[in-house]
Amino acid sequence: MDRLTFGSLLDVIGELFSDEISIAVSDTSEYIYYRPSKRIDLKIKTGDPVVEGTIAHKAISTGQKVSEFIDRNVFGVPYHGMAVPFHQEGELQGCVTAIYPVMTEGKAVVTVKTGDGWRPIPFSDVVFMEAKDRKTYVFAEELAGTTNRALQDYEYSLPRETFIRCHRSFIVNVHHISDIFPDTHSTFMLAMDNGIQVPVSQSYASYFRKLLGF
Repeated sequence: MDRLTFGSLLDVIGELFSDEISIAVSDTSEYIYYRPSKRIDLKIKTGDPVVEGTIAHKAISTGQKVSEFIDRNVFGVPYHGMAVPFHQEGELQGCVTAIYPVMTEGKAVVTVKTGDGWRPIPFSDVVFMEAKDRKTYVFAEELAGTTNRALQDYEYSLPRETFIRCHRSFIVNVHHISDIFPDTHSTFMLAMDNGIQVPVSQSYASYFRKLLGF
C-alpha cells in the first residue's frame, strides 16, 4: 500500500470525528488544515494565523497540552478544546486541536419575548426553534416567543442529548417528534407533537439518521 499523504491521513482522522468534533492543525504560526463538524464550526481557513487567546496558541507557546473552555470573544462562539503540540527531531512543529461544542450553560430555560413580557421556557418544553427575520422563534406546545440570540448560539448551549440541528434554520427537541416521513431528495419531514412540521435538509439528513438510529 502506498504511503498516505499528510492531508489524506488528516481527512481520515477527521472523518472519524466529523459529527461532533472539529479538527484543526497548525504549524507554529498559522493553520494548515481544518475540518469542521456538524456540531461546531469556528470558520477557520487554511492560512489563518494562530491568534493569541486560542488554545492552539497556548499549546504552541508552552509546548504542552492545553485543555480548556474558550469564550465567544475569540471566534464568535464559545467552545471547549484540547490542543496537543507535536515535535519533529526535538523541535516544535505545531499542534493538533480538537474542538468540542459547549455543553449546557446557565439555567435550563430559554427566555422568550411574548406579547405581554417575557417567559422562561424549560428546555424540556421547547418543541423546536426556527431562525427567521434575524430572530430565533421558540415554539413550545402551547406557547411561542422570540429571542434575539442567534440559533447558532443555542446549538452550542442546548443539551445535545435532546436537541439536534436538522436544517440551517431549525433545531428540534427529539422528545417532541411524533413521526418522521421521507421527503424528496433524501430528506425528511418531522411531525412535531405541537402539530407543526419541520424539514430535515439534505446536508443534515445522514447526521440526523445516525443520531436517531434509523
